[in-house]
Amino acid sequence: MLWAAFAVLATGAVLCVIGWYGVSGERFAERQLPYLASCTVPGAALIVAGAVLLAHGRGALATSRVEELYALLVTAEGQDPAAAGAERVTAPVATSDELRALPGGTLWHRADCPLVAGKPGATAVDPAAPADGGLTPCPVCAPPGPAADEPPEA
Repeated sequence: MLWAAFAVLATGAVLCVIGWYGVSGERFAERQLPYLASCTVPGAALIVAGAVLLAHGRGALATSRVEELYALLVTAEGQDPAAAGAERVTAPVATSDELRALPGGTLWHRADCPLVAGKPGATAVDPAAPADGGLTPCPVCAPPGPAADEPPEA
């Protein structure tokens, strides 16, 4: 399909060039009309048709590649991709009990949380201090807070 589109585009371009050359050699308009009718107009129509074929061919090629990649993913995981995605969502992001915070940040995190893991500025946080320092728990790793560790006061 793509080769046909390129051939049609090239043929249209050649016809337009021939038509332009023929028109440029004639002084009178009535002698230019045959070149316009036989070369330039069909050449322009072929260029439009080639562009349409090219767009359709690339879309079809992209669709076939997406389907091929989807088949490879399903084969590699050996199960339904929707079920695999559900398993990934239910798996905990971080499991460490050590708490960390970034300087100037508003959240406290588990030490293995992807938002602070490997960052040199992350400092250890006392489990009782985050609430006093104005920090809130990270929604990604859901670290334990002081409210979960201590019984409510009466």
